[in-house]
Amino acid sequence: NGTCSNRLQIMKLLLVALLGALAMFVWEAVAHMVTPLGEAGIGYLPNEDTVSPALASAIGDQRGLYYFPTGGLTKESTGQEKKEGMNRVMEEMKTKPSGLLVYKPAGTTFNFGKSLAIQFLTDFVKVFLAAWLLSQTGLVTFAGRLGFVVVVGVLAAITTNIPLWNWDGFPGAFSLSMMF
Repeated sequence: NGTCSNRLQIMKLLLVALLGALAMFVWEAVAHMVTPLGEAGIGYLPNEDTVSPALASAIGDQRGLYYFPTGGLTKESTGQEKKEGMNRVMEEMKTKPSGLLVYKPAGTTFNFGKSLAIQFLTDFVKVFLAAWLLSQTGLVTFAGRLGFVVVVGVLAAITTNIPLWNWDGFPGAFSLSMMF
């Protein structure tokens, strides 16, 4: 019966996703805690006692991702102002530091358990989608299936990491370790 076959297929996909997510989650933990991959390309902020109060004074409680220098641009800038502002940004970068800043105001509480749960759920969804894509192919050999999933993974790694390295100046070591 078709309905039973569909349910069995879904159950298989869910089992594969669960096992794959467990494997991925363990690898991520090992890569982060045992190998140098977890800290590759990341440094610690010098003069934190000077920089932190300046950030708090300038940004306050507005959590977000900030690009600098700004060229005078704000969220309210029009399309024309943004076009002109990008020229100013390129000029400012010649004499000012530049970058992206992920900012969380003082008083932010980090919930390690919640972050772990979100990471595992994300791994589950990634593996489920990769397994579903694989199930849509006619690949039957282990090598063919492995190759397909590796290519999907490489595509995702390139899509998410190379633009951050190219456009935003993320360190090459960081980008490569995240792709690995």
